[in-house]
Amino acid sequence: MPEHQRYYRKALTTKGLIYLAGAELEIAVKNFSVTGLLAELLSNSVIHNVTDLFKAIENSSSLVDIYLPDMRLAGEVRIARADMLDEGEGSLLMALEFIHIAYDIDAVFYKRKVYRKNIEATGSIFLNGRKHSFKTINVSVEGLMISLPGKIDFIAGLVAAFEFEYLGLLGEVEVMWIDDDANDGTLMGLRYVRMEKESIKGIPSFSKIAA
Repeated sequence: MPEHQRYYRKALTTKGLIYLAGAELEIAVKNFSVTGLLAELLSNSVIHNVTDLFKAIENSSSLVDIYLPDMRLAGEVRIARADMLDEGEGSLLMALEFIHIAYDIDAVFYKRKVYRKNIEATGSIFLNGRKHSFKTINVSVEGLMISLPGKIDFIAGLVAAFEFEYLGLLGEVEVMWIDDDANDGTLMGLRYVRMEKESIKGIPSFSKIAA
């Protein structure tokens, strides 16, 4: 890369979480720029070397979820490069490129119990005896935020059946809140009540991080 295109990287030490192989693993950030960061994957029982790492992301287009609480950043990154500091079981360094990252200026991530992953996919929900199609705005291990076309007259607190094929979810949700959106549609916050499966594959919770 030409020298004038190189971005300034700030050295720092902070911890975060990355979602790999269905597990939330701790990382230590070494340096940071506007386009990405360099992070060390800390010792864990899942990823031990570069081979393990790329096996974990081979079906995900190298995009993984990340959460940096001290920096108030969360979203998706691409693993651009990975190297072992030492041979064998040494430290694993990852160069991570920001793809879809949100900066939490109001510390909303701290107030939420779990991480919400931005996903736009379709599903269906039964309201007032009718089947309605929806699009998700974000998804977590506890519920969904969805958008529906048109105005929906429904009472918050009631339970409805739903199906979300993107994650293979089927069951019942409680409508926690209802609001209008900017396109004359309806926004709803849904909480899982009963599901056909116990876990949601591919969605981290990022509910806690070691000090």
